[in-house]
Amino acid sequence: MPFKLGDLRQAFSAYQDFLGKNPPAHHSRYIFPFFAGSYFAYRKVDVRRVAALAKSVNENPSYIDVGCGLGDFLARVREFLPQATGIEKEGGIFEFGKKPDYVQVAGAEQCPAVDVVFVGWMEPGTDFRRHVAKAAKCVITTFDAGGQCGINGGCEYDEFGFEQIAWWRTPSWIDVNAELMNRYYTPSLAAEKKEQLAKLRGAHNFWYVYARPEIAGRVASGLKTHLATENAKERYDFESVLDECGFGYMEELSTLTTAKKLWEVIF
Repeated sequence: MPFKLGDLRQAFSAYQDFLGKNPPAHHSRYIFPFFAGSYFAYRKVDVRRVAALAKSVNENPSYIDVGCGLGDFLARVREFLPQATGIEKEGGIFEFGKKPDYVQVAGAEQCPAVDVVFVGWMEPGTDFRRHVAKAAKCVITTFDAGGQCGINGGCEYDEFGFEQIAWWRTPSWIDVNAELMNRYYTPSLAAEKKEQLAKLRGAHNFWYVYARPEIAGRVASGLKTHLATENAKERYDFESVLDECGFGYMEELSTLTTAKKLWEVIF
């Protein structure tokens, strides 16, 4: 289902009204992710991992973010992979932000052959995996447990001849949004209730790494090498909101049954 510009204009007006109230720093990122952030929560360690994975495929890798939106995550990746580009099918969204020169208005079916494709978002009911699989040597995806991709609740690439290398769990923007709403924007909520809800918090976003069999070992080795020196003290300012909401780096959530530690990589 394509973006409806009328709905986006209404949302953008609400976003501007929200900013006019001088909210706490970075709250808009998780309340209006389309305009101020991304549909997945991330830290600098995620960006660093993605860059390391790309460089394990090729020292000077070609990299495309398919469905990059306004380019929030892509801009961060370009700090480490300046050649990285993006494609976004819905050109009308750039009414709400200037289109960078490194983003092309195009659909996934127009994705050229590259070393790495990043897919951070697919509209529910949309499946362009076959186009991505045809183009890439390595695929990095994020999706939420609610099945945002509309494909059996996930975005698997195994059926296209890829090997799954690793995965890790992070909160979705909705998880962070819920915590912010409970803490700051629901004045009628009693302190006891807020504490009770905080204990029930979950983390529903998953990052998966896939590679062609002939480079799978190299990609896994590259990620392991990077993780051995990963520095969580390298941070973006907005990570403070994640910490405040109980989604710390390597924080263990009691509500989870698998991969209890956030940002822990599972091979």
